[in-house]
Amino acid sequence: MTQKVIIFDFDGTIADTVDALVTIANRLAVEFGYIQITPEELALLRTFTSREIIKYSGISLFKIPFLLKKVKGELKHKIQEFKPIPGIHEALIELQTQGYRLGIITSNSQENVIAFLENHELDQLFDFIYSGVTIFGKTTIINNVLRQKKLKTQAVIYVGDETRDIEASKKANIKVIAVTWGFNSREALAKQNPNFLINHPSELLKVVKNC
Repeated sequence: MTQKVIIFDFDGTIADTVDALVTIANRLAVEFGYIQITPEELALLRTFTSREIIKYSGISLFKIPFLLKKVKGELKHKIQEFKPIPGIHEALIELQTQGYRLGIITSNSQENVIAFLENHELDQLFDFIYSGVTIFGKTTIINNVLRQKKLKTQAVIYVGDETRDIEASKKANIKVIAVTWGFNSREALAKQNPNFLINHPSELLKVVKNC
C-alpha cells in the first residue's frame, strides 16, 4: 500500500501569521505602490482570489517578487513571536503517528519555516520543506516537488488556506483540503470546490483517512 503524503502550506495553515503579514504589507504599501488595507477591506479581501487581490491592490506584477523578498525579510525578525494555529500541533503529531509522511510547500523562506518549527518542537515531524515564489499559483512548485520526491499524485493531499492552494492542487491533479482558519473566508474557499473543507485541525486525521 502506498504511503500517503500530506503537504501543508505554512503561513495561515500551520503558523498564525496572517495579522503580521497584513501589518507588514501595509508598512510596505507606499514603497511598492499599492493601497493599504483597512480592517473593513481585509474582510473584503478574504473573499477574493489571489488574482482579484492583486488587481484590487493596484500593485505592478513586476514588483511582486521584490515585495515577497522584502516580506520574508521582515518575517525573519518576527518569527519568534509567531504561534502555531491552535490545535495544529496535536493534529500533526497524530498524522505522523498514524504513518503519514508530512511536508511543507511555502512562499515563505525555508530559514523562517525551520526556525518556527524548531521553536515549537515541530521540526521532527516533516520529511521535507520546499520554498518557492509564485505570483498566482503553486502548480509549478507542487509539480517540482512531486517529481523530485517521486511522489504519485494519487498518494498526495495538499492542505492550504487560500483559493490559490485549491487551484494549484487541482491543476497538479492532487486532492486538496481547504482550511477556514487562515486567510480566505469559508465562502471563498467553498466556491473553488476543494475535495474537503474543514474548520479545525482536529478534523484533519478523519478527512485524510477518507481521501
